[in-house]
Formats: sequence, structure tokens, C-alpha cells
Amino acid sequence: MTLLFFLFLYIPIFVLFALSFNAGSTATIWKGFSFSWYASVADNPDIIRSAQNSLIVASAATVFSTLLATLAALGMDRARFTGTSAIAGVIALPLIVPEIVTAVASLIFFVGIGLRLGLGTVILAHTVFCIPFAYLPIKARLEGMPAAYREAAADLYADEWHTFRRITLPLLWPGILSGAMLAFITSLDDFVTTFFVAGPGSSTLPLYIFTSVRIGISPEVNAISAIMLGISIVFVAASMFIGRKG
Repeated sequence: MTLLFFLFLYIPIFVLFALSFNAGSTATIWKGFSFSWYASVADNPDIIRSAQNSLIVASAATVFSTLLATLAALGMDRARFTGTSAIAGVIALPLIVPEIVTAVASLIFFVGIGLRLGLGTVILAHTVFCIPFAYLPIKARLEGMPAAYREAAADLYADEWHTFRRITLPLLWPGILSGAMLAFITSLDDFVTTFFVAGPGSSTLPLYIFTSVRIGISPEVNAISAIMLGISIVFVAASMFIGRKG
């Protein structure tokens, strides 16, 4: 039963990856092995522009969300008041609420304050959406950090800044990197939020794929999807490796 579940889950992915090397012009009929559609992707200016937008959005959202998640995790670690569970719930809210609800709420907010839709609004929306993905590994790393290290630093009369810079931050760094990688790949692959808050000229790869599929599935779409799949696998594996290694 378990084997059937994994076959049902992963066979479509393997088929997609295999058909991305299809030499024919039909996406679902095998005509022979070729890299021609990957070359077509590299020569398509619309795809290159969408890829650049995706990287800009994912990089900016990763930096902002990881910074905010780190500050939130440090603040929650030092919090000594009632209501911390409620705050943790608010931080994790984007994981619980359906993404389309968050996307529509973001759109209403941006329109309500008169903010023009574009890459800026996509970055803001992705930052909020990616915070919990960065927060959870960082918070887990903090919780697993032995308190004895900071207590020893206090015994040696180290102030809070030196304790943080020389002890807490180096020990926390694997969690920060792991969270940043999860945030990056979450932003890079996101479609729903981007669809609602993107403006003219701010199309990303998921939006490009969606537009192309509406016309018809081509081997070029298979190639783009296979590239994004490969990037996702690399980042998720790297995030898990860094988390365990640290």
C-alpha cells in the first residue's frame, strides 16, 4: 500500500522529467531524446525575463523574511510573559490559513493603500508568506541550543552583545541558512500569491508556466518545470543537510 502511494505521488514527476527531453513537438508523445527544448528555454527572452523576476523576488523575500524570522525567534526565546503561544500562532498563521485567503487579503490591502501592483508588492506578499518557513528551523535551532554556553559566557562577564555575536549567532547559523533556503524555494515556486499581487511586467516563472499551459502543454513547459523541480530538490536537500549537520 505504501509503495502504491509513493508510485502515485512520484510517477507523474518522473514522467514530466523524462518528457522534458522529448525531441518531438508534442508534450505527451515520445519522439526521441533531445536537449532541444532546454535550448529553446535558454533562447526565449520571455522565459529569461520571468526567471530574472523570480530570482529577484525570491532573493529579496528570503533576505527580509529570514531577518524578520530570526528577530522573532530571538524575541520569542527571551520572552517571559503570557501570550507567547498566541504570538507563535500569529507567526505560523500563513501555514494554517489557505494561501488563496492570504493572497486575496494582500491584494485588498495593497489596493486599499493605493500601492501599485508590481515586483514590490510581490516581494512584500512573499516576505509575509515565507516568514514561518524561515522561523520554524531557526526557532528549533534556538530551542536545541544548550543554555550552558550562554551561562558560561555570563560567568566570564561577557555582555549580551558579545554573547550573541560569539556564541548564539555561530550556533544559530545553520538554522538561519536552513530557514533561508526553505523561504527561497517557497517564494521561487509560489503561484497563488504571485497571481493575485503581480502587476504588468512582473511575471514570474510559475505565472509564465500557467499562461503557457492555458494555450497548450508544450515540451518547453516540461523543460521549465523540470528545471524548477531540480532547483527545488537541491534547495530542500541542502536545507535538510545543513539542519542535520549543524
